[in-house]
Amino acid sequence: MGLAGEALTVLYVLLVLVFFIYPAAWIFIASFKTPETMFSDGPARFTVANYVSLMHTGFGRNMLNSFYLCLVSVLISTAVSIAAAYCFSRMRFRGRNMLFGAVLLGQTFPWIILVTPLFIFFARLGLLNNHLSLMVVYIAVTIPFSVYMLVGYLEGIPVSLDEAALIDGASHLQILVLIILPLMMPGVVATATYSFLVCWSEYLFALAFLTTTELKTMPLVLQTFFGDNVVEWNHVMAASVLTTLPTLLIFLPVQSQLTSGLGSGAVK
Repeated sequence: MGLAGEALTVLYVLLVLVFFIYPAAWIFIASFKTPETMFSDGPARFTVANYVSLMHTGFGRNMLNSFYLCLVSVLISTAVSIAAAYCFSRMRFRGRNMLFGAVLLGQTFPWIILVTPLFIFFARLGLLNNHLSLMVVYIAVTIPFSVYMLVGYLEGIPVSLDEAALIDGASHLQILVLIILPLMMPGVVATATYSFLVCWSEYLFALAFLTTTELKTMPLVLQTFFGDNVVEWNHVMAASVLTTLPTLLIFLPVQSQLTSGLGSGAVK
């Protein structure tokens, strides 16, 4: 690649960065502007009143709801996916391929066709307006992709490590926890991050299962700021920043492991 090609590559990267960074930067700056000057061309007046009034609406409680749901769901989903991926990758049993295909089949269903039957199911169990119903759904929808990625990652770890540990008298649980898990940590970080992002931004199931304001997640509350006749732009901007900030705080520290984990799992 010559000098002209390198210059075009740099220009392309800069354009992509501007395309993605500019909207986020504009929203961040707008969240500190007063509603009167938010969209005006004149001098802007900056304030933190948007965030203060947003917290007075109870948005902080809804942030905790989202974080609690995501954290518990991801922990359970990741633990189940690690165990399942180890079984599919290391063990040979009757119906293994069929069972693995059934797990992956769960990733192909559009979520919208699952809402009605799940709503009826949880209604009969009395679990509507209950975070437990959302946890069950979040765990179920994140496991298939997590298992697929972790199985691909495990294929890159030599089976000879397991065999040597078995000869030394270690159980499969000890092998998984003490030997395999530290080696597959980049893949675990990648799948856990993916699962967290899916749960954090999920809207459809939360809309169907939660109607009590105190139990709602952030995406549901953010939508309420868009009224039929009036849009509370000050709350929309501030809530958008607070909704995005946790994902950045999680993504940036684990970016290298996320990239290597997704890449290793996808090429197997």
